[in-house]
Amino acid sequence: MSHPTDPVRFDQARPFAEAAARDAAASGADVLLVRDILGRFSLLVDDRTSTVDAHKAEGWRRRLTSSLGKYAADRPILFASDLFQPDSLFASPRACPLIGYNPGPGEGRIHLLENTVVGEDWAKVSTPAAEVGGVRTARTAVHGIKGGVGRSTATFMLAKHLADLGHCVLVADLDLESPGSGPLLVAEDQLPQYGIVDQLVESALGNDEGLDLVAQATHAHVKGNGELWVAPARGQGAPGAEYAYVEKLNRVYADVPAQSLSDFADRLEAAVNACEEAVARASRRPDVVIIDSRAGIHDIAAVALSRLCDLALLFGSDNRQTWEGYRDLFTAWRSSGQAPAIREKLRMVASMVPDSADRPKEQYLETFRDHAWSCFSVLYDDLVGDDASGFNPSPEDESAPHAPIPILFTLELVGLDAAAASGWGDRSFVRTAYDSFLETATRLMIEGP
Repeated sequence: MSHPTDPVRFDQARPFAEAAARDAAASGADVLLVRDILGRFSLLVDDRTSTVDAHKAEGWRRRLTSSLGKYAADRPILFASDLFQPDSLFASPRACPLIGYNPGPGEGRIHLLENTVVGEDWAKVSTPAAEVGGVRTARTAVHGIKGGVGRSTATFMLAKHLADLGHCVLVADLDLESPGSGPLLVAEDQLPQYGIVDQLVESALGNDEGLDLVAQATHAHVKGNGELWVAPARGQGAPGAEYAYVEKLNRVYADVPAQSLSDFADRLEAAVNACEEAVARASRRPDVVIIDSRAGIHDIAAVALSRLCDLALLFGSDNRQTWEGYRDLFTAWRSSGQAPAIREKLRMVASMVPDSADRPKEQYLETFRDHAWSCFSVLYDDLVGDDASGFNPSPEDESAPHAPIPILFTLELVGLDAAAASGWGDRSFVRTAYDSFLETATRLMIEGP
């Protein structure tokens, strides 16, 4: 228990600020709780339609200052009538209703506006719109809260499987810090001249026209009329010039105010679009795009999951790191009001599932499912009463986001050099490990989650 003289820390500040906001809303005024990039709170009170008692306002100010300590802004109380453009804040699309607050008769509304340097894209969930003529490109993101869960290998297997079914498939390697799908699918001497990192750097200067961004896969022999294209994170570079990958990587996240697409999310979406268009120019428009996302709670992952895909396959093993990481992410989505928008395009993948006498796969998957349900329930609706409705699938629901799609673990895959082992994806032990994953993931991608 904290002593009254102990400093207030970041996690403690928000409950104190919300309590003050509820007091203010009880007066009948709408309230906007604003947290700045350092985590400090201001209470904005909309006094444009009703008069706010000055004595009460002074009480709110004193409460914020005393309870928040360093996390009270320099001006903890502001009024709409004193702001130059109050609607830029009160009507901001980033302002979300305060979770768990339902105003009673005569009470005002409360919204929360978070200002951050990075990470805002986790709270901006949308689904790619249909293209001209209603054509739908199936975009799937593959993501892991931690690395080393077989995400890139699964991307290879899924991309080849879809191409073998006759689809034109594009794999976009957005794991810029640790490229995986590009090297796994394309021989080094067959890489395109440029990669996605080049598109991001050059587009910042309006200098991206004509970039060679995609190549056909060389490490996967596609059957039938399907095609498999790759947009790698890095390319070969221009002849006679050193390929300065790290120097480019240091610049891809910077905002570019001089350009119309100054926001990083806009630029990343434009990069994926440019890769799709490059495939269309070389052959035909891809009807399936697999986005190999950056692992962890990272800005690239935020854009990939929240904005670029209509299905997100979340990889993990049944361990504490997996569930703590996803629970933190899901809690952030819930707090920002994004749970209804994000949850139905998520699906859990149980990677490297053991199957032995000591731990049969059925037992492992049952435990995995229970832990996943506990984690995903943060995103589900709280149902009350016999006639309650909402989205809250049972732990046993095989179609629910938490229901694991299994990839079996096999020792033969450990240390396998996929680039050197021709045709490895067609070997029997590989098919056994991935068959269930490929069948389920393909159905979700093509039919939609």
